[in-house]
Amino acid sequence: MSPRNNKKHASPFRKFKAISSLVVFLCLFYFHASAVDIYVSLKGSDQNIGTKEKPLATLHSAIRKARELRRLNDPSIKGGIKIFMAQGVYQLNESVVLRPEDSGTKDSPTEIIARENVILSGGVQIKRWRKLTRAIPGLPKNAIGKVWVADVPNFDGRDLVFRQLWINGNKATRAKNYNGDAMGRIIAWNSAKQTCKIPLQQNINLEKIKGMEMLIHQWWAIANLRVKSVKVVGNTAELAFMQPESRIQSEHPWPAPWISEKTGNSAFYLTNAIQFLNEAGEWYEDLQNHKLYYWPKTTENMLKADVVAPVLENLLKIEGTIDRQVAYVNIKGLAFEHSTWLRPAQQGHVPHQAGMYMLDAYKLTSPGTADKPTLENQAWVGRPASAVEVNYANYTSFKSCRFMHLASTGLDYHKGTFDNQIEGNLFKDIGGSAILIGTFSDEATEVHIPYNPSDEREISSNNAIENNLITDVTNEDWGAVGIGAGYVRGIKILHNEISDVSYTGISMGWGWTKTQNAMKNNIISANKIHHYGKHMYDVAGIYTLSAQPASFITENTIDSIYKAPFAHLPDHWFYLYTDEGSSDFTIKNNWTPAEKYLQNANGPDNLWENNGPKVNLKIKENAGLQKSFKYLLNERAVHSKRAINQAKDQSVVFELIFKSDNLPESKVLESFAKENNLLKSELYIWSNRLVIYTSGLKVESLQQTLKRFNASEIKLYDHIFYDFNRAKICGDKAVEQWDNIILSANLVKDEKMQQEYLEYHATQFEKWPEISKGFCNAEFQRLAIFKKDRQLMLIISIPKGKKLDDLNPKTTQNNPRVDDWNAIMKKYQEGIEGTKKDEVWVFFKPIE
Repeated sequence: MSPRNNKKHASPFRKFKAISSLVVFLCLFYFHASAVDIYVSLKGSDQNIGTKEKPLATLHSAIRKARELRRLNDPSIKGGIKIFMAQGVYQLNESVVLRPEDSGTKDSPTEIIARENVILSGGVQIKRWRKLTRAIPGLPKNAIGKVWVADVPNFDGRDLVFRQLWINGNKATRAKNYNGDAMGRIIAWNSAKQTCKIPLQQNINLEKIKGMEMLIHQWWAIANLRVKSVKVVGNTAELAFMQPESRIQSEHPWPAPWISEKTGNSAFYLTNAIQFLNEAGEWYEDLQNHKLYYWPKTTENMLKADVVAPVLENLLKIEGTIDRQVAYVNIKGLAFEHSTWLRPAQQGHVPHQAGMYMLDAYKLTSPGTADKPTLENQAWVGRPASAVEVNYANYTSFKSCRFMHLASTGLDYHKGTFDNQIEGNLFKDIGGSAILIGTFSDEATEVHIPYNPSDEREISSNNAIENNLITDVTNEDWGAVGIGAGYVRGIKILHNEISDVSYTGISMGWGWTKTQNAMKNNIISANKIHHYGKHMYDVAGIYTLSAQPASFITENTIDSIYKAPFAHLPDHWFYLYTDEGSSDFTIKNNWTPAEKYLQNANGPDNLWENNGPKVNLKIKENAGLQKSFKYLLNERAVHSKRAINQAKDQSVVFELIFKSDNLPESKVLESFAKENNLLKSELYIWSNRLVIYTSGLKVESLQQTLKRFNASEIKLYDHIFYDFNRAKICGDKAVEQWDNIILSANLVKDEKMQQEYLEYHATQFEKWPEISKGFCNAEFQRLAIFKKDRQLMLIISIPKGKKLDDLNPKTTQNNPRVDDWNAIMKKYQEGIEGTKKDEVWVFFKPIE
């Protein structure tokens, strides 16, 4: 680790002046006489003894000095060891590593503390910029005279290769063929040939470009594919790709390239070519000639600009073993910046989910495994690199730190971690997930196999992630997440604020299984998640997988999901999403602007209670950072100008028809309601029929979960052809609470008469205003009629506690036209199957 001169590299610190309160308090620690203080400074020397007057120069040397004190059991360390780092940018030539020998104890912890603004940087500065004065092959005409060039330095005797570049602390854009947020649409994907056909842009000869990459948007993940060759045919180009990503991309079924005439095929862009350097803010690295080209923005002066390229994947590692863990090490106030991640440039990047890239994946010719008889795919995944990685550690912490300008994951508590704390940190401008924790799947284990190790020390247990601000993360791997928890136990994810993520805010669980596994006793509570789903759908603010007994999702606030411009299904977004196998959860008191949730192939014993816009506003206001951490909000990213989705809620009716004597018992139905975010009052029965009158936002979930009843027929009534609304028609405010009366009848089989019936209702408000007047007089709050084929579902909503028999006569009071209307309607109606002779409308009763 070599120190940078602070005066020469002042620009990284300017951005921290506004947030110096993050770490100033760290200077005010009370020092016990029995504690050892070791000092590190850019002005120091590793030949010094590490005192305040004679500080060391590197963190490496300070850790070694502390290690020796512990090895010798020096009496001076009885109260702990504190390593104080003075202000500055400490450029790392290698990862800082903390090992079991560096462990402290409960009474004698090791603490690494930033005295002011301290940056551990894995990047190098690129200097000596000059304006490009000559044309070079491939450079677009509009870029001539606007591009600057610098020589790419070596790093430790090797060529410096990078995929990110920061100019004055802002991430620049790697040159791509579509400008801004624009993307193209693929024409076709040929899995057998492992090729992709795309539209050809004018004035760019793709066949001669070497080193080009493709980013493709597919469902809930992106893929980075290295282009091997290009074959131009007319106005199209056929791309072939490098191995191994070519095979994996074409063989794996989920997520696959999206092909749809309705919503458009998968979006894509090409990158990493001088031919694409055609707008301000873009850069290109010429590996062959060791040159870096950049088109500066109007606000950037390249003679003074601070330009940093990342060189290290890991800045800090805490590495224990299952038998010798690292313990009682605390990191306070440090900034971790400028990490790289080169795997996509070396082997491609085809993620399965949450940024976990596939090592192998394919569709099964004969479905089924021991755990999942219908499973039709297999996958093995690897884990993306992280700037800070922790394995087999306990009682460690990261507090008031800053994780910024990072290529992949920010902080990863991977395996065998317990009783650790991540609190009060800032995660900003990160290419992948902000935080990962717990095992997802080992590289040797297929992703659908439940993880439950015989040695429970492998399980990440009883960790806390609290009061962190996570903003502008997943800005490269759009399918990564804000916080990703794999197989975790006893985790507490509390009071975090997450915004401006490309996909999901918090994802917890792995395995897609109802089988009991390592997970249990997890809590996600009081988090504030907003402005998410910027790029990818099949998304939620909070998402879960698999069985997690005694786990709770409570009192979170989730709002403002972006309208993603290239989503495969524009309406496939949710506030809460319990996915395959999710079991034994309590989901309660979460504030969302609408009840747009998805329950997909869930397991048993989930309890949904009191979620949505009616949750107490105090819960909404309490979510997110607690008072002493709100200063972090000064660093929240500026939200995108994209529009925000508004859930369009409309009532629907489900009708389930059972064979005689096969209607589920009331206790079964009540349990079903609790597990599926339904009120008991939304379920009604008549004869062998069950009716559910609920929100249209629950349709997708119910279409799956209702299958468990094995009904002979399931009908969805989602077409309202007549809708009386009291507030709109009567001009007065509806009551706060009401009861719903549900009736059903058939229209006669004569199609001409059916049409007449519909026309009567289409013109009723205009030609028969007395009918509405009667409904107003009877205190009807709403009267809606649904139609499916020729069957009608009539919903009459009345003030709670009142009876229809008492109110209905008021419709005809001094209003004979209502009687005339009713007489006309009778000839169009008849009873549904199972009614008695001359019986037309039947009443469905609420379940008891």
